[in-house]
Amino acid sequence: MFNLIGALISGLVVGAFARWFYPGAVEMGWFMTSLLGVGGALVVGLFSSWSTGEGVREGFSRAGCLGSILGAMLLIWIGRMLGWGF
Repeated sequence: MFNLIGALISGLVVGAFARWFYPGAVEMGWFMTSLLGVGGALVVGLFSSWSTGEGVREGFSRAGCLGSILGAMLLIWIGRMLGWGF
């Protein structure tokens, strides 16, 4: 239960940074921002485990946070290219 709450809170922080760094206004609520951050972390985690052949590492790292923000920005870009409205 606490892992889920921690993931949503860290996702909110990552999603907020992604929305802040992304050029232009990104219209979404706090819950969607949190899901965006969690999705960005999943995208980067899956890509890194796929490219290195290692499992997903647990714990905090600055590179992981930066990668999660970039992954969330990638999800914003993909969403805009597909016309999802944010």
